[in-house]
Amino acid sequence: MERTAKGPAAAGPPPPPGTPLPVGAAAVGPPAAARLLDGIPRQRGATAPAPAQAAPRPAAAAVRRWLPLPTPARTPFTFAYACLLAATSAFAALADPALVHAVHQASSTDVAHLVRTPLLVLPASALWIAGGIVSPYALAFLLVLTALERRIGGTRAACVFLGGHVLATLATEVPVGLAVLAGHLPDSSLHRLDYGISFGVATSVGAVAGLLTPWPRGLLLVAVGGMLLDDLVAFTDPMTNWGHLIALALGVASWPLVRRRERSAQSSQQPLTCENSCLAQ
Repeated sequence: MERTAKGPAAAGPPPPPGTPLPVGAAAVGPPAAARLLDGIPRQRGATAPAPAQAAPRPAAAAVRRWLPLPTPARTPFTFAYACLLAATSAFAALADPALVHAVHQASSTDVAHLVRTPLLVLPASALWIAGGIVSPYALAFLLVLTALERRIGGTRAACVFLGGHVLATLATEVPVGLAVLAGHLPDSSLHRLDYGISFGVATSVGAVAGLLTPWPRGLLLVAVGGMLLDDLVAFTDPMTNWGHLIALALGVASWPLVRRRERSAQSSQQPLTCENSCLAQ
């Protein structure tokens, strides 16, 4: 028997409430009615779709990139490194002074250690803050490295900081070793205590300067460079003072790297084009 479908009955006034349905008639529940009315345009009072959230403004994103303190989500390298430095500073302040001195000597990047165990002492010397947690380099570390990591990412910020630490250390200790061999310095210079994060901080300052506009960049370089030159003229620790100037110059030399990374980061945060936004609707 062929299946047939009857047409709709003539429209009439709806029965009053409580009137029983005719024999054979089936009530249509709300889900079925919704399926039958799928083809009808959206009626008055229907909930409109929520508008898509606007992309964050570039100015707000720039402010977030320059926030001063590290966070685990935005600047994981700086945050983890700061926690490690806080732990080593607490150890240096609370442990027995003889033990602290022995650990500092084992972490020193003097010529004798660099000749024997360079792969151990180069990273170990960057685990300490000369002067402790109250040193100006501790605050400079937090502010400068946080700003650098927000602008270029954690991997490149780590390369800038640690690269400056290693290269500035070698640039100051290798001449000391050559001077000892030539007889211009005593043998005790081979065991000179050398540790701390100041070379990495100076390199990071030079790198951050490359991300600023011309006037702030010039002011930062003049202020920091003048302070380092003043320390060198005082001649209290010439090797370390030369290392700070070399580290600052290394940071300036890293400008092509940090600027290229910043441009790529900014381009990846651009809002959708018209074509992409239309396709997303």
